[in-house]
Amino acid sequence: MTAHLRERPKAAARPDPGPCPVIQTARLTLRPHRLSDADAIAQSLGDYQVSRMLARVSAPYHRQDALDWLIRQSSGLTADWTLAITTGDDVHIGCVGIELRHGQWHLGYWLNRYYWNRGYASEAVHAAAERFFRRMPGTILHSGVFADNAGSLKLQKKLGFEITGCSQIYALARNGMVSHIETRIMAADLRAP
Repeated sequence: MTAHLRERPKAAARPDPGPCPVIQTARLTLRPHRLSDADAIAQSLGDYQVSRMLARVSAPYHRQDALDWLIRQSSGLTADWTLAITTGDDVHIGCVGIELRHGQWHLGYWLNRYYWNRGYASEAVHAAAERFFRRMPGTILHSGVFADNAGSLKLQKKLGFEITGCSQIYALARNGMVSHIETRIMAADLRAP
């Protein structure tokens, strides 16, 4: 058989976790975002106490910023999960996302400040990571927190994340470099909150 007629090897498909799921927990529903979430997102991220702990959120943050983000997230062009954290009556209180960046899966999350210290973030992050690991069992999930975000670091340690290093990253809301504690977790290390 001539070279041009030989069957070419198939390119390996990039593994991904599949479509963004709907996840029920004891108190929450995690679901794909909707354009109608824009007002709630803008209200939450318009609070500097929330946005200052996130690297890629500007301050001030407006409804149009939320709509621009939602349109990108709902495009279906990525394998990323961006799950709305909602209460039983579908009130949008935050977000947990798992995205592929530079060949590695990264987990991030935020919660409206008025829902802090109730265990909602732990519940949501655990549920999203657990479902992700069911679909991608051999994957390492990377994450991290700003060094001055003790609550988020406590949450990650409680769930089983390990600290892997520290770096400086640019935070839009703070308009400057911030110390960032890098973490990661594998499926076997995930603990219930």
